[in-house]
Amino acid sequence: MSINSINHDDMANMASKWGFMDEADFQRSEGKGIKSAEARRRIEILRDIRDSGLSIEEARDLGLLD
Repeated sequence: MSINSINHDDMANMASKWGFMDEADFQRSEGKGIKSAEARRRIEILRDIRDSGLSIEEARDLGLLD
């Protein structure tokens, strides 16, 4: 399919069907990405603490965990 064979009226109609719920779904999935990145960082910190031989309490006392 070439770009010249696209019906531009159909494209305009599809663009007008974009609704609030589509936008809300997009924002919700974006938020999940942020949460999973935070979870990965926390897991990495916990692994580093375990590898260093510190306990969770010691890591909290040193300010490594919040």
